[in-house]
Amino acid sequence: MPAYNAQATLKETFEAIPKNVADEIILVDDCSDDKTVNIAKKLNIKTICHKKNLGYGANQKTCYKEALNSGADIIIMLHPDFQYDPRLVPSLASLIAYNNYDCAIASRMLVNSAKYSKMPKYKYYANKFLTAFQNLLLNKGLSEYHSGYRAFSANILNNINFDKLSDDFIFDNQLLALIYFKNYAIGEISCPTKYFDGASSINLIRSIKYGFGVLLVSIQYRLAKLGIKTKIFKC
Repeated sequence: MPAYNAQATLKETFEAIPKNVADEIILVDDCSDDKTVNIAKKLNIKTICHKKNLGYGANQKTCYKEALNSGADIIIMLHPDFQYDPRLVPSLASLIAYNNYDCAIASRMLVNSAKYSKMPKYKYYANKFLTAFQNLLLNKGLSEYHSGYRAFSANILNNINFDKLSDDFIFDNQLLALIYFKNYAIGEISCPTKYFDGASSINLIRSIKYGFGVLLVSIQYRLAKLGIKTKIFKC
């Protein structure tokens, strides 16, 4: 769980995780200024603390390294803000455990889950546009690339150099594009989400920056497929 100021929702998220499926739960705190770490320790969650705020992407990098070092076979990223349903952990894990996919996403866009969950309209239409653009350039068919609820096989993370990716929010998108570039398979399940004041969200400026980042990642992917080297995708 990549965490930053998650004191209001961490306990609820943790308690909803099916403990018969998750062998170990790891929280990486990106220098929160609230009681996230104290709550995590009271819940006996393995907790790693960044000494300074490094960014969402950097937080994930630490999460994955710690999980790999712990000997995990399947690694699931779940935000501790209770926006995504932790009870779907077994469903995500099963897509990988039965060798159907190398990576799995809990999508908010399948079967109109986003509309049922009352995703803000600007987020919904931005998601639709960016996903359509990316599917076109990557020649894929995901319902979305922007969910923060994901599962990975240990093999995929061991064989992809995610350290070279951004430390910011665009890390999420770069990682999925790189997974496709390496010819791994990505599956999806439907995941209704909650939108409330305590749920994490990036502000408008960072959302716009992320959107342009997605466009750039898509173009870089297409160029690399044409044989033109880019920073992320090496031919």
